[in-house]
Amino acid sequence: MKQNLGETNLRRRRRIGNPMHEFDQLPKPLRKWLSKAILPWSPLSVRRVWHKSIRKGLSLQEVLCVLDKTEESTMKKEKSKIKN
Repeated sequence: MKQNLGETNLRRRRRIGNPMHEFDQLPKPLRKWLSKAILPWSPLSVRRVWHKSIRKGLSLQEVLCVLDKTEESTMKKEKSKIKN
């Protein structure tokens, strides 16, 4: 059965735990960002970026920009893999 990754080269991983519970535990702005994300992020990945950015002293808006840039970078890598 095809997953929601479509025709990407993204690695597939077996998830441990309850992704919906993890999603519900995220702060509201992160849940909103994740629900509109283009790529299939896991709540754990988003939480990891969140904590790392907060430790650096970034604001909420800056964290969301980091997530956008990370997603954009991943999509650029995907496009180059598909073209080759």
